[in-house]
Amino acid sequence: MKLMAAISGDLRRTMADELKVAEEAVTAAMRQAADGLKADLRRQVTEAGMGQRLANTWRAELYPKGQKSIKPAGFVFTRAPTIIRAFDQGAVIKSRHGFWLAIPTPAAGTGARGKRMAPGLWEQMHGNRLRFIYRRGAPSLLVAENMRARTGKRGGFAKGSASALRSGRGMTSVVMFILVPQVSLKKRLDVDGAAERWASALPELIVRNWRN
Repeated sequence: MKLMAAISGDLRRTMADELKVAEEAVTAAMRQAADGLKADLRRQVTEAGMGQRLANTWRAELYPKGQKSIKPAGFVFTRAPTIIRAFDQGAVIKSRHGFWLAIPTPAAGTGARGKRMAPGLWEQMHGNRLRFIYRRGAPSLLVAENMRARTGKRGGFAKGSASALRSGRGMTSVVMFILVPQVSLKKRLDVDGAAERWASALPELIVRNWRN
C-alpha cells in the first residue's frame, strides 16, 4: 500500500509538471500567434497606403489575462472597425442625405487640430461663399472666388483684401472641393486570410515552445 501510494504521488507530481509545461507552451504559442496576426494586419494597412495611425488601431489581447492556460484565447481587434471593414470587404460610400460627397482638394486645407475640411466648415473659417459649378459627365466643383495666393512658407490661398478686390490684381478662383455622387472602395485588405495562416501555424508554435 505504501509503495502504491508513493507511485501514485509521483504520478500526480509528474502529471502536474506536464500540465504546467503544456500550459506554458500553449499560452506562449497563442501569444505569438496573436501578436503575429496583429503585426501582419498592421503591415497590410501601411502597405495599402492608409498610414501608420490606422494600422496602430489593430490590437491583440490574450485570455485569461495574466495567466497561463491549456485553453488560452487570442483576440485580435481594431479600434476602427468601420474603416477596416470597408477596405476588407469593399464598399460604396454615398452621402447620408442623398446629394454629393465633397472631397477636399489640398487647397482647402484642414480644420482645427487637423479636422477634415467640409464645405460648411470652410465657409465658416474663411468668411467666403463657395460657388457650385455643375459639369455634365464630370465631377462637379465647389470653387472659392476672389482668392489670392499666400506668399512664404505657409502657402495656400486667402480671401483677397478690399484693395485687391477693387483692382482685381492677383485674384483667382480655386477649386476647394470635388463633388461626386458616390465613391467605390476596392478591397485592399485580407483579414480572414491572415487569421487563417496564423491559426494554421499554432501547432508548430506549440511544439517550438514545449520545454523538454
